[in-house]
Amino acid sequence: MAQRTEPAGLKLRLIAAQRLKSVLGGEHFAPLTAADLADGRDRALANRLITTALRRHGQIDVILADLLEKGLPPRSGTFEAVLRLSLAQLVFLPDLGAHSALFLAVEAIKRDNKARHLSGLMNAVLRRAQANSARYGLMDNAALLPARFRQSWTDAYGEAAVALFAEALVDGAPLDLTLRDDDADLVAALGAEPLLADSVRLETRDRPVEALPGYDGGRWWVQDAASAIPARLFGLNPGSNVLDLCAAPGGKTAQLSKAGYKVTALDTDAGRLDRLRANMARLGYAPKVVQADAATYDPATPFDGVLLDAPCSATGTFRRHPEVLWSRTGQDIAGRVRLQRALLANAYRCLVPGGILIYCVCSLEAAEGEEQAAWALEALPGLALMPIGRHELAGLEDAVTAQGLVRTHPAMSPGRGNSGMDGFFVARFRRTG
Repeated sequence: MAQRTEPAGLKLRLIAAQRLKSVLGGEHFAPLTAADLADGRDRALANRLITTALRRHGQIDVILADLLEKGLPPRSGTFEAVLRLSLAQLVFLPDLGAHSALFLAVEAIKRDNKARHLSGLMNAVLRRAQANSARYGLMDNAALLPARFRQSWTDAYGEAAVALFAEALVDGAPLDLTLRDDDADLVAALGAEPLLADSVRLETRDRPVEALPGYDGGRWWVQDAASAIPARLFGLNPGSNVLDLCAAPGGKTAQLSKAGYKVTALDTDAGRLDRLRANMARLGYAPKVVQADAATYDPATPFDGVLLDAPCSATGTFRRHPEVLWSRTGQDIAGRVRLQRALLANAYRCLVPGGILIYCVCSLEAAEGEEQAAWALEALPGLALMPIGRHELAGLEDAVTAQGLVRTHPAMSPGRGNSGMDGFFVARFRRTG
């Protein structure tokens, strides 16, 4: 009997559907790699389908509500993931053609025991979507952002900024690097644009990071321009002892090492610390690495500085991780607020009198930023705000608030273009006694 030949493009659709299904179930999105799909062109297409489905999640929700009178069928395997991928293609990626979206969607769920009985529904829904694709393509960008975030962000940052947030969600993020050394020739070889201090930006996204000039020599590391701000704000003397709490994967550890500090990099996760060690080995830095709980770590000798990049909702990273917009709940954020307060209290205990504490989160939520700074000043006696000056963020002065805090968001641009940056909050404190 002749072996059955799979339709072209089906394998990548099946793999993409499984990855999207896991993200819809609450997992963090990681792009497919060669280990998932060996063919580079297939892998690029699969990742394009997944990321478009995630970035357009809110608009696809609207389309699904229009197409499915009874909503998504329960316990239906990969049905939702396949449908979202196909709608992303039909409505937002018309260059890929409509035929493959319909045909491969039906073929994909026929191979899923939990969804194969829905092949007729899949076909009917996608044909209706195809007939209405032009109308769906004109949908307002407001649907891109969840209503609760859209309202709170409008109150905090203004309507014009939030409109740019939606555009940034669709566009995604460029690649920002922090340079180990000042090297104009390397910047030119990378085709990069200088940003703030030692951060540069690459707009091209068609090369693997490992293939860029200078990677093997450890001449730079990947770090969003906003994420690179906090570690620059200590102003301590070289040789000062600095603790990097929640350090992995090590971008801020590298910055502190570059500044000449004696760095202790702490994290609770052994796997993430292995990644940190590998990154430091590539860069030629040798911090002391400690596996411990940041909320209870009790050093024998207190530190001159502590950097706490606290676990948070990560809503400020939605350009790279669009799933955070739909997976975060108020309860999630409240839980992170409680953890951040425990970490802040222990970070304070790890400081010498006169020591500096820098607290930061990649969150756009005031509860994790401005409100946490106010809580720390009230709850931790002997902790005083050490205002950040506008001159310390040359080129991004507008990110410094009147209180001397730093607040960045995706509508801000650190360079000449308008490619935005992650949402970040930074506060600097001094232990006065």
